[in-house]
Amino acid sequence: MKRLTALTAAILLALTSQVAAAEPVPSAANQAHQAHQANQAAPARPAIDFRAALQPIDGFGFSMAFQRADLLHGARGLSPAKQREVLDLLLSKEKGAGLSILRLGIGSSTDRVYDHMPTILPTDPGGPDATPEYVWDGWDGGQVWLAKEAKAYGVKRFYADAWSAPAFMKTNGSENNGGELLPAWRQAYANYLVQYAKFYEREGIDITDLGFTNEPDWTATYASMRFTPQQAVDFLKVLGPTVRASGLKAGVVCCDAAGWDRQVAYTEAIEADPEADKAVRTVTGHRYSGATTVPQPTDKHVWMSEWSPDGTTWNENWDDGSGYDGLTVAADIQNTLTVGNANAYVYWTGASLGATRGLIQLANPGDDYRVSKRYWALAAFSRFIRPAAVRVPVTDADPALRVTAFRNPDGSRVIEILNTATTEKSAEFTLRGGHDRHPDGYVTDETRSIAPADVASTHGTTLTARLAPRALTTIVLD
Repeated sequence: MKRLTALTAAILLALTSQVAAAEPVPSAANQAHQAHQANQAAPARPAIDFRAALQPIDGFGFSMAFQRADLLHGARGLSPAKQREVLDLLLSKEKGAGLSILRLGIGSSTDRVYDHMPTILPTDPGGPDATPEYVWDGWDGGQVWLAKEAKAYGVKRFYADAWSAPAFMKTNGSENNGGELLPAWRQAYANYLVQYAKFYEREGIDITDLGFTNEPDWTATYASMRFTPQQAVDFLKVLGPTVRASGLKAGVVCCDAAGWDRQVAYTEAIEADPEADKAVRTVTGHRYSGATTVPQPTDKHVWMSEWSPDGTTWNENWDDGSGYDGLTVAADIQNTLTVGNANAYVYWTGASLGATRGLIQLANPGDDYRVSKRYWALAAFSRFIRPAAVRVPVTDADPALRVTAFRNPDGSRVIEILNTATTEKSAEFTLRGGHDRHPDGYVTDETRSIAPADVASTHGTTLTARLAPRALTTIVLD
């Protein structure tokens, strides 16, 4: 309200100066009428309020499940030097994306074929009450090595999730093609998940987030297992106490439904049951059934825990209209954080082979890799918006601009502006909160990848930015 009053006064002063020599001083009534007209004609300047706080940000992440981590380690010929380059791209805050969440796959396969995830319980112990003979190789498809590397880069969130229980625990007797968890095996399956986390603890990695299901609303030909919302609730009543009794630091997550809209039914079922509600720390949902249109009905932290553009295709373009490009990913991150109020955004695959939807394409075989614009779209957020940041309110009058803003724990402030127009835009924002210095600008588009650019300036509390067409502009204020 103070900003609007100052703007109105400035307009009135200018109008008065221009006409003072030609016209008599207007009456009080005329002055009031002029003020009203000026107030109606001059809309409030868009503002970013760094003093306020919306949802906290837990981080941005990726997965290298299904032995993708083994590929990164050199299974198809990537040299140690190139491995380090890709690790830097994914995990370094200075050289790369600085991703801060690593999603691990809890396996259910009895073999070690590529694209499978080996289980820690390959043999039926003889029933749900029999003593299991767990097997641990200290490698887990390369994920142990990758987790240790991630920890060395500063990653603190390790999210382990199971696609399926071992085949003998399920109604269809297979790790593939859906099937359901047999009720008699609920406790044994809970123990199995806890044991997986304990194996990682032995390796020096604390599993911070533990999930028991991946896309329970969809039957895949590969590792998959179905849960209805009620079945998920019933299992949570077993898993929650088991995790608490184990002494692990992990919090339980649920339920990684294939669609954000489909996750709503699982979230509602958990919220309606006090015991299941107590068991769950974080709500998780994927984004494959359509763009995020609603927040999840919960006060818990919510993660968009898996997505990549549909289809099997490698794409290095920023804006080609395919739906597989970098701009598509940038727009989805903006939408998920604002409409979905997500606390984290976890892209599906960090690096893989061939016609991958991942961020990075590894040679097959060979000692080389390629980087997509999808990677740079995610990196433009994850490098600058750090864990424990908070999203702050933004008002924006231009529908072509999608604007999000964040305040980091160290006090730095980040503004992400996606210009969806085909022409350059100029924008002004009133900044509230913090000491405003010369901002650093970075542009990501077809020819630039988080490239430093002199596109923003501040004057007092006003930020002015020149925004390239069909580009993501990142502005960082101290």
